[in-house]
Amino acid sequence: MTTMTPLFSISELPDNSAKGIELGERKLFAVNQKGNIYLYENRCPHKGIPLEWMPDTFLDLEKQFIQCATHGALFTIDQGLCIAGPCTGAKLVPISFEVIEGQVCIA
Repeated sequence: MTTMTPLFSISELPDNSAKGIELGERKLFAVNQKGNIYLYENRCPHKGIPLEWMPDTFLDLEKQFIQCATHGALFTIDQGLCIAGPCTGAKLVPISFEVIEGQVCIA
């Protein structure tokens, strides 16, 4: 049986918000858009650096896209696809997760 590691409670991630998560050396982030949770590695495909410039600041001003603070690249929330910026066509790395008793958990 696979051991699941809880990352955070769904109640900690309101609609149209994002949250950074550090799991040892691993950096991840989650986005809640219209009640759907998306989880990605916190790593820009262009330079391999974290996306945010301030804690939990991953979305553009309109909260429609994930935005790299360094280059301004924009990524779709649901697919992590870069649609504008120096890495257009590249994708963020999605992380598989399960929601168990209100907790977002990864294997």
